[in-house]
Amino acid sequence: MFSRKLTKFVAAGTAAVALAIGGVAIANSGSSSSSSASGTASAATAKVIPFHRGEPSPSKVVGRVPSSFRPGTGTIVTGTAAEKAKAAALAAYPGGTVNRVVLLSNGEYNVHVIAVNWPHHVFVNSEFKVIGAE
Repeated sequence: MFSRKLTKFVAAGTAAVALAIGGVAIANSGSSSSSSASGTASAATAKVIPFHRGEPSPSKVVGRVPSSFRPGTGTIVTGTAAEKAKAAALAAYPGGTVNRVVLLSNGEYNVHVIAVNWPHHVFVNSEFKVIGAE
């Protein structure tokens, strides 16, 4: 009987420590203390506004937002074109997570970025060049 309680206590303690370590790792994943050898990597990362719970996202537009863009419109795409659009968006705005790529009616792409406060939408043209963000 005592052995069972001890085993449960040790398992619960181990789980609590693992959750604490995971929480610290997640909290620290948004910030990096390492320095980059090239100034371009840190300059590009500075464009992204990291996600912080409770902070509102800024209303900011950079470049050109396609006139055909309306939130919730377009067709979700996968495959080579989606991967190229995703790569272009993350190269211009590293640090977020892409959860979908949407083909707009004019042939351009809306790359939907999460886990950052800005940008939320990165717009990529049919030649896979970033044209804007909001």
